[in-house]
Amino acid sequence: MDPSYQKHFAVADYVIFAVLLAASMGIGLYHALSGGRQRTTQEFLMADRSMRCLPVSLSLIASFQSAVAIIGVPAEIYTHGTQYWFIGCAYILGLLIPAHVFIPVLYRLRLSSTYQYLEMRFSKAVRICGTLTFIFQTVIYMGLCVYTPAFALNAVTGFELWGAVLATGLVCTLYTTMGGLKAVIWTDVFQTVVMFAGQLAVIVVGVQQTGGVSEVWRKVREGNRISALDLNPDPTERHTFWTLGVGGIFLMLSLYGVNQAQVQRYLSARTEKEAVRSCYMVFPSLQLALALSCVMGLVMFARYCGEDHSDKLGTSSKDAMVVYFVMDMLQGLPGLPGLFIACLFSAALSTISSAFNSLATVTMEDLIKPHFPTMTEARATLLSKVLAMSYGLLCLAMAYLTHLMGDSVLQVALKIFGMVGGPILGLFCLGMFFPWANSTGALAGLGAGLALAFWVGIGSIVTRSSSTRPLPPCRAVLLSDNMTTAIHAALLNVTLSRPSGLKRFYSLSYMWYSAFNCFTVILIGLIISFLTGPMKEEDVTPGTVYPLLGKLLCFLPEHLKKKLCCVTPLGHTVSKTVKFHYRMTGISKRESYLNGPGPPCV
Repeated sequence: MDPSYQKHFAVADYVIFAVLLAASMGIGLYHALSGGRQRTTQEFLMADRSMRCLPVSLSLIASFQSAVAIIGVPAEIYTHGTQYWFIGCAYILGLLIPAHVFIPVLYRLRLSSTYQYLEMRFSKAVRICGTLTFIFQTVIYMGLCVYTPAFALNAVTGFELWGAVLATGLVCTLYTTMGGLKAVIWTDVFQTVVMFAGQLAVIVVGVQQTGGVSEVWRKVREGNRISALDLNPDPTERHTFWTLGVGGIFLMLSLYGVNQAQVQRYLSARTEKEAVRSCYMVFPSLQLALALSCVMGLVMFARYCGEDHSDKLGTSSKDAMVVYFVMDMLQGLPGLPGLFIACLFSAALSTISSAFNSLATVTMEDLIKPHFPTMTEARATLLSKVLAMSYGLLCLAMAYLTHLMGDSVLQVALKIFGMVGGPILGLFCLGMFFPWANSTGALAGLGAGLALAFWVGIGSIVTRSSSTRPLPPCRAVLLSDNMTTAIHAALLNVTLSRPSGLKRFYSLSYMWYSAFNCFTVILIGLIISFLTGPMKEEDVTPGTVYPLLGKLLCFLPEHLKKKLCCVTPLGHTVSKTVKFHYRMTGISKRESYLNGPGPPCV
């Protein structure tokens, strides 16, 4: 970076940043020394299932609102305008469906790992495949979350890149290992407050220094950054209402419906009602977080009018531009740059601590405990802590690979969730909504979904195809009418020259990845299930199928409904799979009948 443009921290900034790390460590230490002192896997991995809805909901926000979002969303708005804001429409169904479909099924089964469901519904092989897929997705995403704020900070301030990566990764690893899920949730609460405070400070100072709200509004309107509702149905358009509002629903379902990091928080709630309530409480907070990030991008545009500062920053990444804007706005106000950097690293800490804990849980519950059923509780707890620490160190290694990715961090993150989270969502939907789907169909569907996901994802990276271009800077609107007309004609020609054949297939908007891969898994899974013999009614574990088909097909005669979905009351037929369910959850058949999830289909 050009030294004349480099920004520097004051002593107060370093103090605030250090206080953030120290407070996070202190919360971890407190939970390591209080309560049951994390001596059981139930306390370390599930917080004794004793959490209230408020900390759970704030933790759910913190896990989603990563440093990728805090940096990536303003950079997206600065470059492409406010079209991305329409993803907020997807939050409605993206949270209502988990609250009323996924949480009731998973909570009542009393699981520790989300993927235990897959063994109860299908087979052990499906469970292991689902677990390995989740581990692969999360390890890659962790590297992105750690590297992104460190890289942006290094590009603008010269702050040591790998020093920041190591500080973030090691502090997070230590408090997660010491304090377990309780420490993760309560540090998330603290870090959520810091996140909102940091973004709000930047927006207030930025608006003031740009000339006030009216001046900001004038510049963003002149710069064509206020996007209208785009109803273009073309799935290769990067961002439209359909890609964001509909494709975004499947992205949200893969995150809030079946992702272990989020589901583990639901399962740690004291009651199912508190778990559902926490999901409802997330909605306004997520909308607020999205609004703050988008407004920050608009203020940044009003300040710089969309100019390219890559020559000053020494990088073409628009993500570094966000940190440059923050340091530029807050320079001379001791403590405020440190507050935003604390906000940025709070987001990183909250996301990767959730990842460490969830990875330790699924590895312990899905890959180790089934092979060592006689393992003592003390040894299992110690091994869980070792796993959390090991994944923390692996996260640091993944950070070294992240800088090889060329897209914006927001796009890379959502591609990862779409390519890997979409097939996992399809696997759970196949099990919950289609009672005749069998284990063979589930494995075939997951394999086909992942293969297609990586084919499209890698193809899009290799061809670098994108139907959306950055909008011109605001000075373009000050040109003469003839020049403006010429520019619009040139842009129109670019728009019309769309790719064809496989390149068009690779041009599919990354926001459709989750939906596309989810439906691939369901379709292939159902076809293979019918070809290999659909699962029989008596072999489906009670409580693992949500009665969606029974409700949708209520107009059909009973004998047809019986062929299409399970109607056997809970406890009427006890198969080997059901006996396994009772043994696995450690409750009696009578307790399951009285307190369990009810019949698979009614």
